[in-house]
Amino acid sequence: MNTPLDHLLTTLDRALRSVWATPVAARPMPQPQAPGSDSELSAEQKRHAASLMRVNHAGEIAAQALYHGQAAFARRPEVKTMLEQAAREEADHLAWCEQRLRELGSRPSLLGPLWYAGSFAIGAAAALAGDRVSLGFVSETERQVEGHIDSHLERLPAADTKSRAVLEVMRADEIAHGAQAREAGGVELPTAARAAMQATSKVMTQTSYWL
Repeated sequence: MNTPLDHLLTTLDRALRSVWATPVAARPMPQPQAPGSDSELSAEQKRHAASLMRVNHAGEIAAQALYHGQAAFARRPEVKTMLEQAAREEADHLAWCEQRLRELGSRPSLLGPLWYAGSFAIGAAAALAGDRVSLGFVSETERQVEGHIDSHLERLPAADTKSRAVLEVMRADEIAHGAQAREAGGVELPTAARAAMQATSKVMTQTSYWL
């Protein structure tokens, strides 16, 4: 049986791996059907694409933290298992975004530790409100992330087929996670809570685009 110390050490290990370790994906990085070349991108297009992928990378650090925080305080074992599985799938997204950043000659957000800490606290608070609220939080989060990815697909340079392929698979995974949370009993969050989530996300996306 795990002790509180075991849980603490596991939580710290997950945090350190999410923020500082080089992520390793369990699935191959998605590839475009008609492979493009980054040499087709101008310097400005590369900079813009890298900034967008940095935002997505920051979002995936936040996603890891949210799921870790929710799983740590989930009440039902099946909910904890579902959240941990979703976190593992989201870890693929983190690895893909980081690899794509390297290919574009860029780097992740400098504020990764802040995104993780804040998101873990939010995830833990959602879990402490009960499993149905926590699952509703997952559903709403993934709905907002889906919209966020849609906007990035529109803003990416047409020639950046590599980033587009990654985002399209990420989008499909986010939709699946949201549907799974609703099927497991997630409730719809109040309008004020949804608005607060949007405002928080806006701060992170606008900051990580540059930093």
